[in-house]
Formats: sequence, structure tokens, C-alpha cells
Amino acid sequence: MALSFLLAQISDLHLGEPARDGVRPEGCLRDVVAALGRLPNRPDAVLVSGDLAEHGSAGEYRLAAETIGELGVPVHVLPGNHDDRATMRASFALPGSGAAPIDYTVDFGPLRLVVVDSTIPGEDHGGFDPGQLERLDAELTAAPEQPAILAMHHPPLATAMADWDGANLPVAERRALAAVVARHPQVRALVGGHLHRVATAGLAGRPVLAAPSTYLQARPDFAAETVSLHAGAPGFALHALRGEELSTQVEIVTQPA
Repeated sequence: MALSFLLAQISDLHLGEPARDGVRPEGCLRDVVAALGRLPNRPDAVLVSGDLAEHGSAGEYRLAAETIGELGVPVHVLPGNHDDRATMRASFALPGSGAAPIDYTVDFGPLRLVVVDSTIPGEDHGGFDPGQLERLDAELTAAPEQPAILAMHHPPLATAMADWDGANLPVAERRALAAVVARHPQVRALVGGHLHRVATAGLAGRPVLAAPSTYLQARPDFAAETVSLHAGAPGFALHALRGEELSTQVEIVTQPA
């Protein structure tokens, strides 16, 4: 059976942030894009799961669009806690208006990408506006037979690191989301970013993945009070749909562009 769809996921670009440990976010992103271009299987589309920009400026979004656009495939973005909804919306011609949550669905044919904006303007931790999960429930109800990936910036999982858990999606929000997902077996996976490291868990019996950053990675120190970021090797995720089965792999970029 041939591969039905290949979705690449990158996250936490932080374009515009100063260099750290001798590396710049722009150069790291170029390395990741080059690695995606070297893949034996060309991705059908790219998902960018938040924090494209450090300051939420139009110039940072323009740089992201131009760099990722070199792959020549559709690019779908969602906001992170460092992003500006209105500027992102205008820069990428996203649906909705102004600073409203950026929720939308992309129908790829074999696969649906359902984006839910988990950001709270001015806050690092995530959450959902009243009505967002009701709209998500209705959106999933509209296509019960089509495999779907649910994407947001804050992955609905616990990390066992107090600082990251405090800046992620709270328990009550995870439970509310789980109640929706449990009603829709076509949801194959939930994906996010934000944590600057690969982390996995389950929610309502579905896999949850936090993708690595294209820039800085978090150290897994479970006793530290604060998370430490360092210029580790960037990476990306690949979500491969074959028939109705979804498989996800994570690739670490060690070869320079």
C-alpha cells in the first residue's frame, strides 16, 4: 500500500531571538529546511506548531514564510505564546479576524489537519476560550470517517518537570480536551510544540507528541526549578499516513546545510 500522506512538523523557530551558544535561529531553520529537502520522500505539507517569531513582527513572519517556502509545499501555521495573532493572521492569510483565536481545518484528502489555538495572549501557559472546544467537537463531527491530526502549540501532556508543566496546558484544560477527543475515534494523534524537546504521552487513548524546536532544546532535569535551554541539535517530526494508520517519527538534524 502506498503512502497516503506525509506531513512534516517543525516548531518553536523563535526567529528574531539573539544568537545563543554561537548559533542563530535563522541558521538553524535553514539547516532544518535543508534536511527536509534531502528526505527520500517529499513531504506533502508542513505544519509549524507555534512560536515562529520571538517578537511577533511582520518581518519575522516574512522570514519564516520565505525560508520554509523554499520546500515548495503548502505551509500551515498556528500561534505560540511568543506569536502575535493579528500579525500572524495577516502575514499568512489565515481565517478569522484580528486577535481572535486562530482555529481552522485543512482537508488534505486522505487526512484532515485540525488546528486549535491554545494560546492565551500575554501568558506562557495555554488554555481555550469559551466555545473553542464546542467548535472543535462540531468540526470533528462533520467528518467522522476521515483520519485527523489535532494540532496546537501547548501539547496536552505532563512532563514531570514543574517549570514546564506550569507553563503548559493545565490539567483541567487537558481533561476538557480529552472529553472531546474521546468522542471522535478518527483523531489519530495530537501534536504540539512549546516544550523544546521531544515528549510523548496519551490522551483519551490517542498518542500525544511534542516536537523538538528548530532552535534551542530543553534539558531533561526533573529536579531543577527552571527549565534550561541549550543549542542542541534541532529536529522535526514526520507524520506518515498509510491507509488509515498514522505513524510518527522524529528526525534530529546533525548534518549542516
